[in-house]
Amino acid sequence: MAKKKSCKAFCKKVVSSCQKNYWIVATIVLAVLLVLSYSLTSSGIGASAAGEKVLAFANDQGAEAELIEVTEADGLYQVVLQIQDQPVPVYVTKDGKNLIPSLIPLDATQTAPSTPQQPTPTNVPKSDKPKVELFVMTHCPYGTQAEKGYLPTIQALGDKIDSSIKFVHYFLHEPENAETPIQICIREEQPDKLMKYLLEFLKDGNSNAAITAAGVDKAKLDTCISSGKADEYYATDSALSEGYGVRGSPTLVVNGVIANSGRSSAAYLDSICSAFTEGSKPAECDSLSLDSASPSPGFGYGASSGAASASAQC
Repeated sequence: MAKKKSCKAFCKKVVSSCQKNYWIVATIVLAVLLVLSYSLTSSGIGASAAGEKVLAFANDQGAEAELIEVTEADGLYQVVLQIQDQPVPVYVTKDGKNLIPSLIPLDATQTAPSTPQQPTPTNVPKSDKPKVELFVMTHCPYGTQAEKGYLPTIQALGDKIDSSIKFVHYFLHEPENAETPIQICIREEQPDKLMKYLLEFLKDGNSNAAITAAGVDKAKLDTCISSGKADEYYATDSALSEGYGVRGSPTLVVNGVIANSGRSSAAYLDSICSAFTEGSKPAECDSLSLDSASPSPGFGYGASSGAASASAQC
């Protein structure tokens, strides 16, 4: 399913890799997942050859890159490309077999701030029944973090809003190639099972257990995937994601506009309720008391330790 987009997205993501918050454990986990083992098929190459291979790979993905320099760093080759007028350092193992987007110092002494970073307010159009879309990747730790805050909120607001979970137009984690069709087919063809499926899946990422717990019709699900319908559904999501200008997982879109929000259930409630027109806001916006603690990134239902940034994305 559009697997080539995972490669194409690589060059976009490394440009912004310097913006990651290295001090949180979840980011370290994400960075490990982002060590993409692209085969460069060689058993020991020089610095110049490594640079040329990385340049060729980047340009093959449409990055329009230029090679600036190649140096040795920390037992690797550091290859600096220029992409979109920005220097982008990436790393290649000495044997030329693995490409690494970024390095994270394990002895970093930075500590988390005492309070969460607050997202910048955005101007979201108001409506009587807000359309709320959360764009994620199924195995992005920040996407799953957002889902754990988002699901209780949309469940509580029910049909007062037009809510959905959709998928960004690229993959970064190998399991997403298999998991995205599962979730998108359940969403489209067995929508009454989706909430229960996701709540179970977010415990530990066990898709089979979630299918059983939610009572998903496995035969119908398999047919959806094998028939190509999943690809069609994903193509629609992908077009929406690109059309909105989504550049990371998670991204919240309210009434067709990317909206900033914290990732606790209470924060999502505030963000969504602010999109109702005057006089149409439901009583739940004032009466609900939802959890104000941000969920932890990744799978599992613990609260976030420290204060994971509300802007961290895959």
